[in-house]
Amino acid sequence: MNLSALLTSAGMNTVVCVVCFILYSVLRKQPSLVSVYFGQKLAHLGPKRPDPLCFERFVPSPSWFMKAWETTDEEINAVGGLDALVFDRTIVFSIRIFSIAASICLFLVLPLNYFGQDVAHELAPEDSLEIFTIENVKEGSQWLWAHCLALYVISFSTCILLYFEYKYITKMRLAYISSSVSNPCYFTVLVRGIPRSEEESYSELVAKFFTSYYASSYLTHQIIYRSGVVQRLVTDAEKFYRMLKSTPQRHGSLLRCGICGGTSASFRILTSDCSESDQESTDLFSDFRDQECAAALVFFRTRYAASVASQGIKSPNPMLWVTDLAPEPRDMYWSNICVPYRLLWIRKIIILVASFFFVAFFLVPVSLTQGLVHLDKLQHAFPFLKGPLKGKLVVELVTGYLPSVVLILFSYMVPPIMIFFSTMEGSISRSDRKKSACIKILYFMIWNVFFAQTISGSVIDGWSAIAKLGKNLKDLPNLLATAVPTTAAFFNTYVMTSGWASLSCELMQPFGILCNLFYRYILLNKDESTYGTMTFPYHTEYPRVLLLALLGYTCSILAPLILIPLLVYFALAYIIYRNQILNVYVTKYQTGGLYWIIVHKATIFSLVLTQIIALGVFGLKKSTVASGFTFPLIICTLLFNEYCRQRFHPVFRNLPAQILVDMDRKDEQEERMKDIYQKVTSAYCQFRRSSVTLGSPHPLNPKEQSMLQELEDDVNPAALKPDMPAGSWNGHTNLEIEEVGK
Repeated sequence: MNLSALLTSAGMNTVVCVVCFILYSVLRKQPSLVSVYFGQKLAHLGPKRPDPLCFERFVPSPSWFMKAWETTDEEINAVGGLDALVFDRTIVFSIRIFSIAASICLFLVLPLNYFGQDVAHELAPEDSLEIFTIENVKEGSQWLWAHCLALYVISFSTCILLYFEYKYITKMRLAYISSSVSNPCYFTVLVRGIPRSEEESYSELVAKFFTSYYASSYLTHQIIYRSGVVQRLVTDAEKFYRMLKSTPQRHGSLLRCGICGGTSASFRILTSDCSESDQESTDLFSDFRDQECAAALVFFRTRYAASVASQGIKSPNPMLWVTDLAPEPRDMYWSNICVPYRLLWIRKIIILVASFFFVAFFLVPVSLTQGLVHLDKLQHAFPFLKGPLKGKLVVELVTGYLPSVVLILFSYMVPPIMIFFSTMEGSISRSDRKKSACIKILYFMIWNVFFAQTISGSVIDGWSAIAKLGKNLKDLPNLLATAVPTTAAFFNTYVMTSGWASLSCELMQPFGILCNLFYRYILLNKDESTYGTMTFPYHTEYPRVLLLALLGYTCSILAPLILIPLLVYFALAYIIYRNQILNVYVTKYQTGGLYWIIVHKATIFSLVLTQIIALGVFGLKKSTVASGFTFPLIICTLLFNEYCRQRFHPVFRNLPAQILVDMDRKDEQEERMKDIYQKVTSAYCQFRRSSVTLGSPHPLNPKEQSMLQELEDDVNPAALKPDMPAGSWNGHTNLEIEEVGK
C-alpha cells in the first residue's frame, strides 16, 4: 500500500464522520426521534410530545459536544453507574498513554525509520508505507537504540498509569459496595444443584438444609420455577396492551375489544406491590409445583452471613448444593438458572468446540482482506484481474479502503453469535452474559484481526503460513517481527474504518432510527414508552477499544504512523461515548466495575506482546545490545502484573468482610434491619408485573426537573405544548395488566 492509498482512506472516513456529525446535530432536535437520542432521560421522565415545527431544529449546533466535554466523572458515575465510569476511564487511559507514545515515536522513531537507509528520499504519494516502518532500518544500525528507548518509555508509562487507574477504580468499587446499603443481592445466595427427593419437594429440602447448617443466619428462601412460557405470556400481554392503548381510534372494534369486542373495561390495572397476600401467592403458584427447578434463592439475616455461605462447597459431592452470591434482581437471567448444574461443563465444552470452528471459518474473509491489500500477489495468481485494476483511483480504493470494510462487514456477525454462545454456557445474570461475550469477542478479534492478518500474507499463502506456524510455534516471535511492519499499512486503514466509522455509526444510532420508524409508521404506534430502551453495549465496545489499543502498542515503535489516526479515534470516542452514556443508554444493571479486570489483562497482554515482537525485530536487525535490554523489560512487566493481581484483584473477586460487617452493624444500630428484610424478600419477583397508574401524574423530584429542563433545551426551547404543564408527565414506564372476562 502506498501513501496516496492511505490518504484516500483517511479522506473518505473523514467525510463520513463530518457528515454523520452534522446529521446527528440536526436529528437529535427532532421530536419524533427523542426516544432514540434521549432514551436515558425519557426513562426517568416519561413520554414527551414537543411542538413539531421550529427553525432551530434544522440548524446544526455543537452544544452536545460541549456538554459531553464538561461532564465530570461524578456525573458519569451518577448517570451510568460504575461500569460506565470504568469505560470512560479506559478511554482516558488510552488517550494519555498514546499521547506519550506519539510524542516520542513521531518525533524520534519515525524520522529514524524514514532515513534508515543511506539513500536520497523524495517524499511522493507513490511511496510505499514501508519506508516509515522499522523495515527501512538497515541491519546492525546503531539507531536501534532509539527504538529500545521508546519501548522503555512506553512500557514504564503504561505500568505507572495503569497502577494509578487500578488504584482509583478499586477505590470507586469499594465506595460502590459501601453505598449499596439496600442492595438485596448482598443478602441473597443462589443455590443450584439441589438433590432430588421423592418424599420432599425442593422447597422443603432447602428449608431443612439451611435450617440445619445455617440456623442462626438463615432467614427464608424462594424456589425458582421454569419461567419460559409463563414469563413470555406476561411480557407479551403487557406489550399487546400498550399497543392497543396507542392504536388510533379508526381501528374501531379492535381498540374497544382488544380481543373479543368488549369495552376498554376488559383491562384492569393491578397493583405494583410484588409482596401480595399469602393467599394470592398460594393460588398463583399452586399449579406450578411440578415446574420447580433444582435452584433457589436463600435470604440471610446479614450481608456477612450471605457472603460466607456463598463460598466453599456445601456437600461431599461438589455438584450438589452449589452456592453463589445472587445477582441484582433486574440482572437475574431466570431461564439459565433452571439449567441443571451438572450439565454446565458439557455445555462449555460444546461452546469451546463451536468457537474453534467459527474461528476457522472466519479465516476465509481474513485471507480475502489480505489478498486485497497485497494486490500484486492477487494479480499474479489471477491474471484476469489486471485489466479491471489498472486505474489509479481504483487501485487506491481497493488497497486502501476496501479491505478493512470487508473485514468489518464480516465482523458484524460476531457479537450475536458470541452472545448466543454465552447464553448457552449458562450465565446466571445478564451482566455475566455480556461480560462473557465481551471476553469471547476480544479473543476472537485479537486472533482474527491481529494474528491471522499478520501471519497470512495473502489469500494465496495464508493457509500455508498458518500450517507452517502450527508445526513450529517457536518461530512465532520472528514471524511476527517480520510480518507486523509489513501489515501495519492495513492496520492504519483498519483504525480509520473500524474506529472512526464505527463511532459515527454509534452516534447516529441507525438501528434505533429504523426501529422508531417501524413502530411509528408501520405499526402506527405513537406511544414512545413502548419502543423500549437500550443498555450500553459493553460486549462490543470494549473489544473494539482494546483491539485498537493492541494495534497501537504493537505498531508504536515499528510503524509509528498508526498513532495519528489512533489518537483521533480515542479523542472522538471520549466525547461520543460520554454523550451516549448521558443521553441514550439506560443503566438497568451493572457489574460494579468488573470490566476493568478485562482491561488490565488485555493491556498487560498487549504490552508483553509488543516487547516480544520488539525482541524478535532487534534480533533480526542483529542488535544484540537492544535485544539484551528488552528481555528484562518483559520480566518487569510480568512482575508488575503479578503485584496488581495480588494487591487489587481480590477486591473485584470477593466482597470485603470488613465493609459488610460495618454495614450490618450500622443497620442494626439504626434499627433498619426489619425494613431491609421486607425489601429483600420481595425484591426477587420471578413473574414480575411492573405497573403504572394511567392518567395519574406524579410530581417530579428536583433531579427529574433538572433532566426535564435539559431535555427541553436539547430538543427545542419552545417545544412543549402550552397545555402541558411541567411535572404533568407520567414518570412510570411499565404497565401491569389483567384481562377480565365480561
